[in-house]
Amino acid sequence: MISFCYSQETKETEQDSIKTQELNEVVVTGQYNPQSIKKSVYNVRVINKEQIKQIAAVNVADLLNFNLNLNIIPNAQNGRSTVSFFGLDARYFNVLIDNIPIVSDNGVGSDIDLTQINLDDVERIEIVEGSMGVQYGANAMSGVLNIITKKSSEHKWRINATIQEETVSDEYEWFDKGRHIQGVTLSHNFNDNWYASVGFNRNDFAGFFNNRQGRDYIENDNLRGYEWLPKEQITTNALINYKKNNHQFFYKFEYYNETINFYNATVRNNVDTQTSTINPSATDRNYTTNRLFNHLNGSGVFNSGIRYNVSFSYQKQKRRLNEFNYFILTQEKTAEIDETNQSGEVFFSKGTLSNLFKGAHFNAQAGYEFTYQEGFDREAAGENLLNPKRHSISDIAVFASSEIQMNDQLALRPGIRVLNNSQFGFKSVYELTARQLFNKGYELRANVGTSYRVPDFTELYYYFVDANHDVRGNEDLKPEEGITTFLSLKKKSWIKNRLRLENTLRLSYIDLSDKIELSITNTLPLQYRYINIDKYSFLGFTTTNSLKSDNWNLSLGATLFGISRTLSDEANANDKYLYQFQLNSSISYNIPKWNTMISMLLNYNGEQQNYRATGADTNGNSTFSLITTDAYAWMDASVRKSFLKNSLETTFGVRNLFDVTRVNTDYSSGGGTHDSNVNSILLGYGRSFYLKLLYKLNF
Repeated sequence: MISFCYSQETKETEQDSIKTQELNEVVVTGQYNPQSIKKSVYNVRVINKEQIKQIAAVNVADLLNFNLNLNIIPNAQNGRSTVSFFGLDARYFNVLIDNIPIVSDNGVGSDIDLTQINLDDVERIEIVEGSMGVQYGANAMSGVLNIITKKSSEHKWRINATIQEETVSDEYEWFDKGRHIQGVTLSHNFNDNWYASVGFNRNDFAGFFNNRQGRDYIENDNLRGYEWLPKEQITTNALINYKKNNHQFFYKFEYYNETINFYNATVRNNVDTQTSTINPSATDRNYTTNRLFNHLNGSGVFNSGIRYNVSFSYQKQKRRLNEFNYFILTQEKTAEIDETNQSGEVFFSKGTLSNLFKGAHFNAQAGYEFTYQEGFDREAAGENLLNPKRHSISDIAVFASSEIQMNDQLALRPGIRVLNNSQFGFKSVYELTARQLFNKGYELRANVGTSYRVPDFTELYYYFVDANHDVRGNEDLKPEEGITTFLSLKKKSWIKNRLRLENTLRLSYIDLSDKIELSITNTLPLQYRYINIDKYSFLGFTTTNSLKSDNWNLSLGATLFGISRTLSDEANANDKYLYQFQLNSSISYNIPKWNTMISMLLNYNGEQQNYRATGADTNGNSTFSLITTDAYAWMDASVRKSFLKNSLETTFGVRNLFDVTRVNTDYSSGGGTHDSNVNSILLGYGRSFYLKLLYKLNF
């Protein structure tokens, strides 16, 4: 839960100022028409541009650490950071840019590496809780995250230039250590109808050494390389937007490039007996990802009042592997392999017609969605062929919903989606959402929906077998099915007409059958395979509370959730609920006289427990042990100040004040990086400091 308040330029009363801000907070995700959060039938969280600037977030992974029920899961060895939402991993949560799902290594829209999404041209982020299967398809079980990008400016010309320098723990040098970020955005209003923008961002993460010795270390003592791999990301984007009367059309292009460097800890001495010299070498790898994103959209309102919105998107992503024998002293490369080991192409189109049969008490929407994806993953499938096997899958769906205004306070929205998957056939999902407004500021919302998820490429086709590993996909997997239920009660009130108090209680329940999980299928030798388990259940209770004035904002939230897994085929499995507690809090204070904002954010994750197969009994059945991961807390703090009539913004901050790196556990669940010697998960690289300079030139 990220929550701030901001000073108003007008001289309204404090109450009017906050009310004006609330009314102006318009959301679009899942809506028939853009509307205020209060009128939305869904629970929508909004993270706006000011909040993004306050914590100097560069990508989405930087931003989401402080939201209840939403955890960022980093992996230091491959550089990816994914999300867990309501206990479900990133496969159950759709990530969109302007309502378009993003291509990733493993599919479309889900299991997205959040570090690959830059925030320079982002206007706001909308997070919708609950089943969104009717609107957004099979993988929107726990909710969706929709990134809304800028498409207009109040200035004729706008130029933003950014420089940001960060330490990585206590490691920093101008080029070779730390994190170095540069960005520039240029936008122009040609006239009342035409707007265009271009942007560039470079994010250079020089890696986290910790006790490692980097690339040029020659001793064979497992200290060569990095604990957190170096990574450089370059993002360029362009947008052109045309609007006239009640119609708008835009085309957005983005090119993303990422290079991750892996330096092998195993060093070969390569002794020359004749000269009594060594020429140490190691097998190193570079991974390069290139992604193209194209989005053409048209939207507007006809004279009849019917609103249309149609999008076409073509995306392509490739990951190249450059593997070679690197001679450390001479910096020579031999036995070099350079090949595309993963490729994906996606064509996506979605269209809706809203305000059908619109009246004072009734509205309706109908739409279609089409996805075609094709690609291969040579590394995941264990293939070393020049022409790896390509797989393709397509989905076509039609959906419809209606919004029934029973009276001024009660609104109902039933919906249905019928989809056909080229591999798994036809399926229908249903949803019913309701919103009831009461007197004295009470708002009640409920969402019940069926859920559906098809296996992704990894779960179907993964194959990695060598002397130490045996992990396999399963082409016989069944799609997951289930039901999700979310209930929310919100209360808004005023204290002495100066402070706004907002309290929310939420109940969340998710029940899935045939959930896909990686399981031990044989203990001697140890073998893993993706299988369908019988049942997965999530039960959660959440409260959020905030107190706002023009200059102060305090918030406190907590959640208690439990997860249960049922495996009827396992004689020793235990299906009781295992609970975890989370807490977060934030405080921000605006000092108008000094043009300064001060903020602190805290996130606490309680002890986590899971059952894991750890052996076998005398009958050959798997035995399960209760695995515990220790609690930890994460805190950030920042000060942002404006100079030169708000043309120059400086933000100084501290990430990870409590210096979290590893969290002790009995067993790694695969989220962070696991070290079997110390039984810990690597979650961060310690306390880090940053300074961001943003120069704005508007005319």
